[in-house]
Amino acid sequence: MHLLKSYLAFLWYSNNSHGVHSPFVFDLLRKCFYDKKEYGAYDTLKKYRNSLLQNKSTIEVTDFGAGSRVFKSNTRAINQIAQNAGISRKDARLLFRIVNYFRPENILEIGTSLGLASSALALGNPKAKITSLEGCPETAKIAQKQFQEFDFNIDSIISQFESYLETETVKSGSFDLIYFDGNHSKLATLSYFESLLSTVNNETVWIFDDIHWSSGMEEAWEVIKKHPKVTVTIDTFQWGFVFFRKEQEKEHFILRTSNSFFLNSILGIRKLWGLLP
Repeated sequence: MHLLKSYLAFLWYSNNSHGVHSPFVFDLLRKCFYDKKEYGAYDTLKKYRNSLLQNKSTIEVTDFGAGSRVFKSNTRAINQIAQNAGISRKDARLLFRIVNYFRPENILEIGTSLGLASSALALGNPKAKITSLEGCPETAKIAQKQFQEFDFNIDSIISQFESYLETETVKSGSFDLIYFDGNHSKLATLSYFESLLSTVNNETVWIFDDIHWSSGMEEAWEVIKKHPKVTVTIDTFQWGFVFFRKEQEKEHFILRTSNSFFLNSILGIRKLWGLLP
């Protein structure tokens, strides 16, 4: 019910590129989010996903996060994890385009899982240095095997997130893009946010997964939006994008990542009802 209510609110308040007056965000929408080009990397993303969907072996998952709404047991089949807990095909393509658009050189992923998102990061910029963190050893082993088979240059680290983020390697470093897909709780998300603020530069992009997963995650998202270092945020319902560009005015956007007929039909109905100016 929480997700349904949140999604209905998103449909109500969201815009497409026509409601955006920021040149930076407008270009991001038109040239990246709405890019309809069929990239060759999409075939590799599909092969990576299919190789996991065909794997029926089971592993014992160690869950350090907020738990699962799908799985009742920690003994899980690889193909079921890929189907129910991994990044969707559509979002993997979008993540690829985002990395391809911004060309970040130093990427951090918090929450490898089976590496579905990792593959999109690697394909988006093959020259990037990618560090991916995973707390569950058994899940990480599957991802590491996949990275080797697909020849992805990803530094896979098995560690509890809090421990690694407090290391000098992270504290003294700088990341151009961070993908947060780990512990989906308010306290953990805000802890990661505060720990990594020292690593941002003017071009840094942060992507938070599942910002509407719970009321706690929505509260965390509101705190992040108000932070003085944050200048621009984009809520796409699934993801929350955070930018630290000093030349930008502080603005918050609720945007659709595709011009789908269904969503535009919803807007049309609202206009017919006279609920929009």
